[in-house]
Amino acid sequence: MSRVELDGLALNVERAGEGPPLVLLHGFTGDAGGWSALAAQLAPEFTTLAMEIVGHGASDAPAAPERYRMRRAVDDLVALLRACGHERAAWLGYSMGGRVALQVAVHRSEAVSALVLEGASPGLADAAERARRVASDEALAQRIERDGVPAFVDEWEAQPLFATQAALPTATRAAIRAGRLANRATGLANSLRGMGAGAQEPLHGRLGAVRVPALLLAGALDARYTAIAREMAQALPDATMQVIEGAGHAAHVERPREFGERVLAFLRQVYGAHRAARASAER
Repeated sequence: MSRVELDGLALNVERAGEGPPLVLLHGFTGDAGGWSALAAQLAPEFTTLAMEIVGHGASDAPAAPERYRMRRAVDDLVALLRACGHERAAWLGYSMGGRVALQVAVHRSEAVSALVLEGASPGLADAAERARRVASDEALAQRIERDGVPAFVDEWEAQPLFATQAALPTATRAAIRAGRLANRATGLANSLRGMGAGAQEPLHGRLGAVRVPALLLAGALDARYTAIAREMAQALPDATMQVIEGAGHAAHVERPREFGERVLAFLRQVYGAHRAARASAER
């Protein structure tokens, strides 16, 4: 564990491997530990930086909601990347982390060399839908603060979105639940207020400006996010969309080996192209 101080906020990052850098961003209620299998799979060729977003894991969970606003969180993560010794990296984000990674690509493009999005979206295009989501997330945030994290985790895990995870090994499900329970009510509540899909700026009209190579992954059993991934792949200039069979929303957990192989092949292609371009420029 390595906590880094950034303008009054400490964020945790778990570093592993050697080679070109890949930032890993977890989903809502997640932490760096959820990437351990992928980090081990990539370690021989790539440096992974599993960052814990504000309010999650061992990162700080400040009381002020302003520190959780999407643009502030994006700037903090880019500052963390630089504190780790890198100006640019590939960014991989799952669910909420995927929305964050996409925001980094749009607003801090200088820090992004490639993009991998899993079960992610560009936000909510319809203003009325965003308003409903903000209201729903605020009600959930208040329940978390009132009833505590264990009651919330019971509610969160009962969502149909996670039904496919019932087939996971008992130890895996227990580890996921333990990570969720380790969160603090303030951090989760304020994350909903600052980084919820309704609170964030929708990016549908800005995807065409994301010029880096992108890999969009979705589990075949997650129909909603498979459709969203297909739509984003059409809007992004240099994107490939792939479906992982037998997986739901969290393909990296449900089909870890196949997920890692897809990511590894993509990164090899991206960084191989970078090396070839540099060699050509030097000749």
